[in-house]
Amino acid sequence: MTEVKAAGGGDAPADVGGVDLKGAMFGFVSELKGFRQDIQNKLQAQEERMNMLDRKTAIRGRAPLSTTAETEVPHQKAFNAYLRCGDDDGLRGLVIEEKGLTVASDGGFLAAPQVAETVQNVLRSGASLRKLANVVAVESSAYEVLVDKGDVGAGWATETAATESASGGIERISIPVHELSAMPKASQRLLDDAAFDVESWLAERIADKFARSEAAAFINGDGLSKPRGILSYPTAPVATAADGEIGVITSGALGDFSPEAPADALIDLIYALGAEYRANASFVMNSKTAARVRKMKDAEGRFLWADALSAGQSAQLMGYPVLISEDMPDIEMESLSIAFGDFHAAYTIVERPDLRVLRDPFSAKPHVLFYATKRVGGGITDFRALKLLQFA
Repeated sequence: MTEVKAAGGGDAPADVGGVDLKGAMFGFVSELKGFRQDIQNKLQAQEERMNMLDRKTAIRGRAPLSTTAETEVPHQKAFNAYLRCGDDDGLRGLVIEEKGLTVASDGGFLAAPQVAETVQNVLRSGASLRKLANVVAVESSAYEVLVDKGDVGAGWATETAATESASGGIERISIPVHELSAMPKASQRLLDDAAFDVESWLAERIADKFARSEAAAFINGDGLSKPRGILSYPTAPVATAADGEIGVITSGALGDFSPEAPADALIDLIYALGAEYRANASFVMNSKTAARVRKMKDAEGRFLWADALSAGQSAQLMGYPVLISEDMPDIEMESLSIAFGDFHAAYTIVERPDLRVLRDPFSAKPHVLFYATKRVGGGITDFRALKLLQFA
């Protein structure tokens, strides 16, 4: 007979009814562990499949802009390597599939998007006609626009008799684009410095030179290898100005404002412009002329000039914004020192959006030159939307 001891002390029975309790318990625990491990393996596999599906869904649902952003990162890295050490393998092999463009070209390489955008922001915020004019982006070598040279005739008609109207004159104006270039210079030692932000430095130098060159051309350019400026076109008195001529108002004194009523010339200039253009009109003059004008007062002693109320706004002269452009001439004999008009209608700036950079480590050793080019053009498209004040 098998000996059975109390639970409070002694050893547990080896078997009960001929069954090995230790072996049965060990087998049960082993099976339980195997079952738990199998469940964990299945849960882990299911989690991995769900993560893979989530990644695929995110990629498929990604906005097209993110795809472009992914291509900008390699472009920026390759462009940085090209600027620092002249390694152009990355740029030559890089293809922007979304735009169908190869980065490499005979005229240099397309600048990284961050550099091109920085340059554009500076050009848009500079003190030039770009802030007021109509800016058009093109891919061709010229921009053509059709302009109405006469008002389309109109008439009244009855049920029994119709009145034929005369057709307005149409003229085709072509504005070619010209190559604007800048050539900043840096030492190779500076380019080798990893802490030096070469892209920001290059963008600032290019933008500064481009902005000054553009501003001068939009005012005084002769149209030969540069945009044609507003002061290069023929002028005539407002009463006799024909197509292709800018109407002119005289100041009443030679090389100065009229001593008796200096503000009268400004009033005449404003109302020489058609009413359809005055709503969007602005003055353009340089700082010396502005210093003269802002001292003028009306009959009641109030200044005609009103300073801007907040940053980013323009000063007002007789209720119209004033753009200070240092390329406008000073007040002197026969000078055309003040322009007034709707410049968005009067002047069109044409540009190709791409900015190209060519690295030249040979021409100015031990320095490295960066030849940056951009194509820009400009010209008057509506002579009726612009008037000039001549000091005569």
